[in-house]
Amino acid sequence: MRKFLSSLLLAVSFASAVVTASATESVRKADEPQSFFERYTNAAQDVILQGLKLVGVRYRFGGNDEDKGLDCSGFVRLVFKDSLGTQLPRTAAEMSQVGQRIDTSQLKPGDLVFFNTMRRAFSHVGIYLGDNHFLHAPRTGAEVRVESMEDSYWINRYNGARRIIDGN
Repeated sequence: MRKFLSSLLLAVSFASAVVTASATESVRKADEPQSFFERYTNAAQDVILQGLKLVGVRYRFGGNDEDKGLDCSGFVRLVFKDSLGTQLPRTAAEMSQVGQRIDTSQLKPGDLVFFNTMRRAFSHVGIYLGDNHFLHAPRTGAEVRVESMEDSYWINRYNGARRIIDGN
């Protein structure tokens, strides 16, 4: 219960920061064209907000549906489809082949992060939020949540990252 509440609090903090940034941006006149940075920021915000809406959804192996449960790749696919209309491959391993490979030092919110959790590379995927945190559907018996990539479990299993959002 403590881990769930801490994950929920972290998710609310990230959502608050994203909403504040969106509100600040909306002050801009509607007829002004968006800069490259604003377009990137909007796409990343959309992905993160959509992902945060799913915090608490239960994990289900092979799950693709918010009501029945989601596995890690089902979660990522749903978030990208609902936020950007982007269709991603079904598995984490297949997702690791799309987009642009990026170094950990270049991670930005909305990037995909990959881990070896099943004794094979790229067997788990999540969405990077910033500040060394990511959003994912972890395992059977758990729920979609925010976790720190600085946790030794994740550090030891990190495989790399991919950038899907154009201009991210």
